[in-house]
Parts: sequence; structure tokens; C-alpha cells
Amino acid sequence: MINDFKPGIFGALNEKKEELLRAGKKVYNLSVGTPDFEPAPHVMKAMQDACGKPENYKYSLADLPELLEAVKNRYEKRFGVHLETDEIMSVYGSQEAMAHIGMVFCDPGDVILVPNPGYPMFEMSGIMAKAEVRYYEIREENGYLPDLDSIPEEVLKRTKYMIVSYPLNPVCVCAPDDFYVRLIAFAKKHDIVILHDNAYSDITFADRPGRSFLAYEGAKDVGVEFYSLSKSYNLTGARISFVVGNRDIVSRFRLLRSQIDYGIFYPVQLAAIAALNGPDDFIERQREEYGRRNRALCGGLRKIGWNVPDSQGTMFVWVRIPEGYESSADFCIKLMEKTGVIVTPGSAFGSNGEGYVRMALVVDTDTIREILDVLEKSGMFLQG
Repeated sequence: MINDFKPGIFGALNEKKEELLRAGKKVYNLSVGTPDFEPAPHVMKAMQDACGKPENYKYSLADLPELLEAVKNRYEKRFGVHLETDEIMSVYGSQEAMAHIGMVFCDPGDVILVPNPGYPMFEMSGIMAKAEVRYYEIREENGYLPDLDSIPEEVLKRTKYMIVSYPLNPVCVCAPDDFYVRLIAFAKKHDIVILHDNAYSDITFADRPGRSFLAYEGAKDVGVEFYSLSKSYNLTGARISFVVGNRDIVSRFRLLRSQIDYGIFYPVQLAAIAALNGPDDFIERQREEYGRRNRALCGGLRKIGWNVPDSQGTMFVWVRIPEGYESSADFCIKLMEKTGVIVTPGSAFGSNGEGYVRMALVVDTDTIREILDVLEKSGMFLQG
């Protein structure tokens, strides 16, 4: 199985960054989506208080009832979705959950469907389960939505689940309501489970806030949603997310995970309770700041000749590379060497990502202006 693993692109970019730093060059790292915001004070205090109690260091074995209630309240208030307790389970971050959930559904040779381009962990869920990973194409000309009718019938007959995620990293678009209606009907018709990764529902730039897949009629019949506290609450290192939705899938996944872990550390659960039950004003302020960064970066790049569309959602920007470069990786290397600006080649997210790069909105607007000045003075031909 290890032969199926690919070297992490983020590790390779980090090595290049260290090389530039050793050479005394200033770098601007827009490659990794780690929030630069702090967690809310009341969340950090809940963690600190819990860490001071010796009884919180034992095996947790199960989710605290207060945690399950907090998730229920959050989904009701934020998304208008009612959840029952047996429709909720915690996981060590969405990435860990995605890596293991394929084992619930797949036997060797079964098929899973993942987006191209898409987050690399999506395909890993199939590799870990020894399933066959097939890709559905999402392209700019289709608004980065899948053409469900183009997926071959012989593939659908063998497909156990399909991973969908909007707002979608890396292409930074949101999906309209009618897409989810069609997706649910499609899943029912072909008896396919939908796994919806909802990491960025609190980072959207349209008038209407991001929604939950489970808000659409029939969604619980066909799938589950991954809801993370990493990006909304800046708890990336705490590794706390939830799988919510279809109770049978949740029950089966809970059984699998009971064989490989002893539950989420109690202080992390208590911090999550504080986050989910706390005020949302800081989340909204954060969303507004991401929006300012989005407009500053994209608008500024357009002014210097690089045609960059504003992001619709996520903490990233997705853009075609300028003309005259062999590949997205070639452009990234030359950009780093000439300007110190580090971005992620689109090819890291699949073959349809070739010709694009992804930039993370993880620096403030003053730094963005500094980056724009460096780019403009670099002499690189940022037209296209």
C-alpha cells in the first residue's frame, strides 16, 4: 500500500522555503491553509481549565453528552438542520475521518468517486480501503460543478460512495441549491453514498452564508457530512471534527473507529463545547477579514496584469498561471526564486489542476500589498 502514497507537495514546498530562508531571502508563504487568526479567548480558557484537572487525562472512550448537544444546537442554529444524538460522532479531524471511512463501505475492487481537481486526502480514502479510485471532472467552463450525467453507467454500478465538497478547495467556488437537489436524486437513483466535506461553510463571500448538505431534503437518506472546527474556530492543531447525518453510516463508522482509538481527549472536547456554544461574532469578523483579503489580493493582481477572479469561498484563491510557463510547478518554482512568494501548483490537486495555482489568504492586507509590490517589481510577465 505504501507504494500508492505520493510525497506530500506541502513538504516539498516547505523544503524550498527553508532553502530560500537560508539564503537570506524574505518569503511570503501562501501555500498552506493554516489560519493566522487566534482561537477565541473563551475557547482557549476552556481548554486551559480542562487541562488543569487530572481526571481529564484518562481514556474518554465516548463523546461527552454535552458535546453531542452542542453539535445539535450548532446545526440547528447555524444551518436549520435537526440532528439526533445517534446521527453525530466526533473524529480526530476531517482528514483522519476521510482516511478511514472508506473501510466502512468498500471491499477490494469497489469504486469511489472523487473530484479532479480536489483535495488529495479524498483519493486516499479509497486507497486505504483498497478500492478503485475514479475521478469525476470539474472544470472552469462548467462552474466547477460535476457533470453527473457524464459518469459512465458501468462505473456507477460499482461505486460505493462519492466525495463532494462545496465550497471546494482548491477551486474556491460554492454550489447552488439546485445542484444539491440533483445530487441527492442522483445518489438515490444509483444507490451511492454521498460524503460531503463541509470545512469552509463559514468562509464564503456571497451575501448568503454557506449551507450544510444536510439542509436539503433527502440528504440524510444518502449520506453524511464532515464538519470541522479547524477553519471556522482556528483549532487546526486540536484535531476535532464531526461526522453527522445518516445514522446507519455513523453507527458503522463509530464501530470501526472503536477498534482503533480511545476517543477524543477530554480537554479538546470541552474546548469544542465552548466553541460550538459560544457567540458567532468572531466567526463573522473573521469571514469579513477573509473577504477583504480576497478582494485585495485578486483585485491587486488584476491591476498588475494577472486576470485573477475573486474567490467565492474557502480561504484560498484559484487562478490560471500566466502564459509562457511549462507547467504549474515550473511557474511556482520560478515565482519562489524570483519573488519569495510561495504558492501551491494546481497539479497537486489532480490532472485538471494543471495550469493553475492556489494561493492561501493567510496574511493580512498590509502584507498582501507588500506582495503585490514585490510581484509588480519582479519583471515577471504576469499577463494572461
